[in-house]
Amino acid sequence: MSTSALPSQSRDFPAWYGEVVRRAGLAENSAVRGAMVIKPYGYAIWETIQRELDDRIKATGHENVYFPLLVPASVLAQEGKLIEGFAPEVALVTEAGGKKLDEPLAVRPTSEALIWSTYARWVQSYRDLPLLYNQWANVVRWELRPRLFLRTTEFLWQEGHTAHETEQEAVAEALTILHDVYADTIENVLAIPVVRGRKSESERFPGAVDTYTLEALMRDGKALQTATSHYLGQGFPRAFGVRYTGRDGREHHPYATSWGATTRLVGGVVMAHGDDRGLRLPPRVAPHQVVIVPIVRDDDRAEVLRLAAAVADELRTADVRVRLDDRSEVRPGFKFNEWELKGVPLRIELGSRDLATGAVTVSRRDTGEKQQIPLARVTAAVAELLSDVQASLLESARAELERRTLRAPGGYNELIEYLRDAVGFVAAPWCGREECEAQVKDDSSATIRCLPLDEQQPERGDCVCCGRSAATTAMWAQAY
Repeated sequence: MSTSALPSQSRDFPAWYGEVVRRAGLAENSAVRGAMVIKPYGYAIWETIQRELDDRIKATGHENVYFPLLVPASVLAQEGKLIEGFAPEVALVTEAGGKKLDEPLAVRPTSEALIWSTYARWVQSYRDLPLLYNQWANVVRWELRPRLFLRTTEFLWQEGHTAHETEQEAVAEALTILHDVYADTIENVLAIPVVRGRKSESERFPGAVDTYTLEALMRDGKALQTATSHYLGQGFPRAFGVRYTGRDGREHHPYATSWGATTRLVGGVVMAHGDDRGLRLPPRVAPHQVVIVPIVRDDDRAEVLRLAAAVADELRTADVRVRLDDRSEVRPGFKFNEWELKGVPLRIELGSRDLATGAVTVSRRDTGEKQQIPLARVTAAVAELLSDVQASLLESARAELERRTLRAPGGYNELIEYLRDAVGFVAAPWCGREECEAQVKDDSSATIRCLPLDEQQPERGDCVCCGRSAATTAMWAQAY
């Protein structure tokens, strides 16, 4: 591990992010341009996110399935808007087994086409509905400007694909996933506050009737789309000939949804909470919630290590994820710096003085505060501190989101200046016309991140761009 200081967030956030990902052992670039190797520490974070999402997905009545990586190009082409939207990112296999293929195979950029062509065989009657399926998979999108976790040519995700009898059921499904699965995980596990909204027409998923999104603010003032849930209407069922006999004896097309969250959430955790010393991991997602660093001398080594192991065992019995760092080849100061970089929420220092006083020193990664804890209270105190660290990180991020959100700017010039500087979100009245949306993007590089779901629709007000009557409130920001 490098001992030199990290780049400063305030001076060079992209360099800071890249160095933290590399030095903390989260990921590195591979031999394939734009594709990453996820290292054990980074994958452990992803596994925790995956478990939390999977538990919630199953709790809402969904089952996991798996579909192939390769999609016949002709199948992908059946849904025109989908292939049009993904065309620049699609990778094709044209040769296999030493021979040219009769038909190219697309490496899935997303699985709607293959899944709906399969659902055509699965759905015959209203009794077959709803289909509530999810798959954990990898996808490939030929990314022109890759960045580890945030945008990579190949990434890991889950993608849900459901079929319903009615539009109401499908819309309710998309919103349930948004709130009960994604928002709950991102806010209460990752401690990242999100703005719930739907995308403007120009920002929707190809083929969607409505795209619902969760937008988060990173510490450099840019937005990160953390998850999306799409109401697809009947477009995909019609394109792939999915029909069923309804309760009225007539033939109908089902209504569709799809939804997904990816390994970009790992990058979101880094950028939402990290500081100039490295990661600050929320306890619920941290691979190690506590690290124990014994401070040993030649004359007390055995006794200190014995006590450290006993404390570790006691915490593990209480379901705390603990790492006992008893490496003898590196000094305690090196260990302190390494685990601060890796963002472990709590560090316990234990040495000869602790043997004498019957207490240990506990240090919080989020605030740097230290306190002495009697050995008899270690397990209870650790549980309390972990809970407080989790809540404090969320509260701090919420305060930052509110502080960096400009509401109802004084005019177009203030809107553009704020967005150009990537200070944060701007919430402002918008007429709903694409011309105004495009003008803001041309002048500031910012986009409408969402139309908030919990907004108060303006009864009277003027579009911040053109002065026409506002139709809605829009949240603008520069974004990853």
